[in-house]
Amino acid sequence: MSALTVRERVPLAPLTTLGVGGEARWFVAAADEATVVAAHAWARARGVALRVLGGGSNLLVADAGVDALVLHVGLRGIATRQTDGALELTAAAGESWDGLVRHAVAHGWAGLECLSGIPGLVGATPIQNVGAYGQEVSDTVAAVRALDTRRGEIATLPAARCGFAYRDSLFKRAEPGRWVVLGVTYRLHPGGVPTVTYADVAGELARQGTPAPTLAGVRDAVLAVRRAKSMVLDDPADPNRRSCGSFFLNPILAAAEAGAVAERAGDPAMPRWPQADGRVKLSAAWLIQHAGFARGERAGPVGLSSRHTLAIVAHDGARAADVVAFARRLQDAVETRFGVRLTPEPVFWGAA
Repeated sequence: MSALTVRERVPLAPLTTLGVGGEARWFVAAADEATVVAAHAWARARGVALRVLGGGSNLLVADAGVDALVLHVGLRGIATRQTDGALELTAAAGESWDGLVRHAVAHGWAGLECLSGIPGLVGATPIQNVGAYGQEVSDTVAAVRALDTRRGEIATLPAARCGFAYRDSLFKRAEPGRWVVLGVTYRLHPGGVPTVTYADVAGELARQGTPAPTLAGVRDAVLAVRRAKSMVLDDPADPNRRSCGSFFLNPILAAAEAGAVAERAGDPAMPRWPQADGRVKLSAAWLIQHAGFARGERAGPVGLSSRHTLAIVAHDGARAADVVAFARRLQDAVETRFGVRLTPEPVFWGAA
């Protein structure tokens, strides 16, 4: 095994989409599994915490940085195999997520098309159970290959062991930090019908004059909808690009609790989506807006996106503390108005 290269005091802000935060006390860039295993051993031998960094699109780093070994996962590679009338697509954790979706759509493999334009890398998708516009990765994940840091071994977890829930999983909920995702296998459907269940996507397809939606057409529609909301973070000219996308989860409440929120809202048009388990999902963006916040509203160098009330944007001069303070202001206002405490979606590192 080659010698492990451990750097010190590496700035993390340039490696996140928010562009704020301090340094990693130690830092390793891993392009292969052997380096991931060696980095874990290095941290364990020294009693140092290990933090895993992917695309940095769902991360808020404290201004003081993080006193840990930050492992930047850059594993690459894509493979496929036919199985039982479906196709298994395996991608290394460091592959671009949208690049993988583009690859699947170009080959006519259905199952990921509505997840177009989501920033970040493959390795984060099972952790967050990434989802949008009627699809979640849990719909297609067949297995996750990961380093078990408790045992120091690499294991393959079938989907049934991953504990998927709304924007949640075993990797995030039960033992956060235990598993370092190395690769993910998705079960897709060659020649399958695209998913069109959201009004925004259907409306964009109609505007495009698409009579019979194709995978490519749905991908284009999703990208158009996301760009209209500044939720595609790769445009350097977009003033809303420095964000994590959606900063808060949509609350899912018991039916009675959702009813109480509707009463407080006094608006029969309040968005509500009944869930299979009897609970009700509410719109965090709607709650923020109706708690008194408008698109583009700012508090110094931090504010809401000018196109979407669910995205917090860090402008020039912003610090992590500013982002946290603004997020708490939104949480407090929504809780005061509706009795609901919004839960942040990004991971917080350090004192943040």
